[in-house]
This record gives sequence, structure tokens and C-alpha cells, in this order.
Amino acid sequence: MTSLIVTLPDSSPAPATLCHCAVTNDGSTVTRHSETSLSLLTLPPGAEVVVVVPAQHLSWHRLELPRGTLDRKLFADSDAVRLRAVLDGLLEDRLLDDPAQLHFALQPHAKTGTPTWVGVCDRTWLHDWITALEQAHLPVARIVPEVAPPPASDATAVSLWVTGTPGDARLIASGPNGVTQLPLTDPAADPVLPQEARQAIEAVTTDPAVAELAEQHFSGRVDLLTQAQRAVLAAQTPWDLAQFDLLRNRRTRALKHLSSLAGAMRTGPQWRAARWASVVVVATNLIGLQAWAWKEQSAQSTQRAAIRNILTATFPDVRVVVDAPLQMARALADLQRLSGAASSSDMETILGQFQAAAPESPAPTAIQFIANEILLKGLDSGAPALTDVVARLQSQGYAARWDGDNLSVKQERRP
Repeated sequence: MTSLIVTLPDSSPAPATLCHCAVTNDGSTVTRHSETSLSLLTLPPGAEVVVVVPAQHLSWHRLELPRGTLDRKLFADSDAVRLRAVLDGLLEDRLLDDPAQLHFALQPHAKTGTPTWVGVCDRTWLHDWITALEQAHLPVARIVPEVAPPPASDATAVSLWVTGTPGDARLIASGPNGVTQLPLTDPAADPVLPQEARQAIEAVTTDPAVAELAEQHFSGRVDLLTQAQRAVLAAQTPWDLAQFDLLRNRRTRALKHLSSLAGAMRTGPQWRAARWASVVVVATNLIGLQAWAWKEQSAQSTQRAAIRNILTATFPDVRVVVDAPLQMARALADLQRLSGAASSSDMETILGQFQAAAPESPAPTAIQFIANEILLKGLDSGAPALTDVVARLQSQGYAARWDGDNLSVKQERRP
């Protein structure tokens, strides 16, 4: 996904304030970069905004959260207030400023009972910049630190970065003790790092502006990284400083970003091919469904016509076809009666089916036959021989039901 990565300057936001920004299309390489005033910053279509907080604006503190602090959903409205109060109490003695004036952020995947890093920065400065970017139609998706302590999986790793200007070069170290900034002294003076410590360092990254000084201190082990490349590397970390009072704003910004993306998809020229493809897919599916429905209706109509033809050919006296299967069954029963043959709805046939379904049943006390329905009276519905007689008769095409000790049986008309 395309990202616009903005590194915040030290000063407060103003329309003419210059910001270092970089654009990456794949999240790992710099597509372009520039130093642009806040009023001229533009968001590439479909891109997200990632804000980088400079290393000098963050201090790092390692603490252990009390058990139960993170048991519930992290940063839910009620839990965020409780967790913020816990952090205020734990960090109050370590901070020079009032905790209410500072913004806190926990490390990714923080757990209670284990050491946890907390990043701290000026709350007003950060909020002002987030608000200014939002007013410039640049909704912020993530806020990341320029330099952060190493993750727990590589807690002993140490990385060094030389930055600044030749007249004010600084060494930023990230390691087990957090992030430390030191002035890079002249090699002739007392070095920042002891000679043995400098010899143990495998590589140091440096800004091009102070590359010569870095070579003097760490000869042969210096890698050049521009500020834009540093910003892209910072954006790859799992950190997100948008926590606590910035969390709700982050959700709002994300919704606005999705809304703007949806608007771009509806009207943006870069989405024209996708819109046409969607129309073609929907139209193809509708045409396919209509063709399938027409085919099914045609097959049903053909089947109904075949049944009607069989009925009228077999029984010419039937002139009007309303329910072909039922009319055919009735005509066949009438034909059987006229020929003297027993039909499936005659009393003899029904009694024979009952006898076959319950051969050990005692004889009923009375038998009543009215309108092709037989009523057997005086039977014991709880008798073992009659336990499943209803299911057996139903499997043979007869409907049976109990009414006390009386069993009624008739042929079940099926279409």
C-alpha cells in the first residue's frame, strides 16, 4: 500500500513550517521524497499517512505493569482511563514534567508481569501536529517513533545512528537500556564510547551530512542512510503511538480515510477500469441467473405438459386438467370400481394394509367406513403390536392417526 511518511519538525505547526516527507509504494523503498511546507503537502490517491516522531522528542522508560492491568480489552474507554492512571503513578517520579502534559504509548504486545517500554513525548506538540495534518486533509493512520528500543525477541541488539550537522553531530544508540542520545565529540577529545566498545560495533548508520565524522569515529563500518530511508524503516516497525486520548481520533481518521477511499473509487479516474469490471461482473451474473431461471421454467413446463398428455390420452373423458396426478388417481379408482377390481381406497384394501402393518394386533370392536376412510374402534394404542403402525401405514401411502383408542386410516393423496 502507498504511504506518505511525514517526519514532524521540532517547531509547532504553521502553514509555512517545512516537513520532511517520503512516499513509498511497497513499504520498503523510497519512491520520492521532499521537504515541503505543511500547506503544500498533498496525499497521493489511495495512500495512508504515517507520522514519524523524531528521536529527540521521545524519552523511554522501562517498567513492569501490575498484574490485571491489561487483562481486559486494551484501550477500551473505561480501561484506558484506568491504565493511564496506573502509568501516571509509575512514572511520576521519573519525569521532569507534569504527567498530564505528556503523552504515553506502550510497546506493541505489552504484557503484565514482564518489563515493558513506554514512550513519552510532549502531548500538546503532538496533538497540535495531528490536528494540523487533519485540517490539511491528511488523516493520520499511524504514529511511529523514529528510533525505538529493540523488540523483546532481540532485546540485546544495539544499533547506532549518527545524525545532525557537522557542527552539531549526535550519536543515537538503541539497545537494552532504551534510546540514548549523546553528542559526537571530536576524535581528538574524549570519545563518547570507549575504544573497546567502538571496536566491538559491527556497523553504524549515518546521515550523509555527517558521514565524514562518522568515518573518523567508526572507520570502515559506516552505512549511509538518508532521512527518507530512515523514515521508511521507522514505518515498518509495529509501533503505533496513537494510544489513549489519540486512539479515538485514530479510529475517526481511519473511518474518514475509508470514506475518502470509497469516494475515490466511485469517481476517481484511476478506478475507472475497476468500476467497469464490476459492472461487467454484475451484468454477467444477472444474465446467467436469468438464463438459468428460464431453463428451469422451460423444463417444468415441459414436464407438466407431458403429465397432462398422459392423463388425457389414458382417460379421454377428462376434458379440463387442474391437478393431473390427483385426477389420474381418481379416474383410476373409478375405473377399478367399474371393473369390479378393488382399488387402493376400498375398505378391503385398507384392512389388508392394516393387517400387514400390524399382523399381531387384536381385532377391533367395530369398523366404520365412510368416504374412503376407515375407522377402527376399540384398539389399544399402547399395545406393542400397534407401536409403529402409523409409520408402517404411512410408508405404504396411507395416512393414519389415533383418536383415543380409535384409529382412522385413509389413502394419502400425493401429487
